[in-house]
Amino acid sequence: MKNQHPRDDKNSKMKMWFKRVGIGGLIFFTLKGIAWLFVFYYGAEMFHDCAGK
Repeated sequence: MKNQHPRDDKNSKMKMWFKRVGIGGLIFFTLKGIAWLFVFYYGAEMFHDCAGK
């Protein structure tokens, strides 16, 4: 039989982390990621407009 202890251990650590962070943390990190996408997109647009003039 295969030893699946390391995989179960990793799963339990991930579940424990999600329980600590909770839904508020999930929403926070999602919005933070979306905000960074906007920063990179509009930052690139700004530099692209400056370089064309």
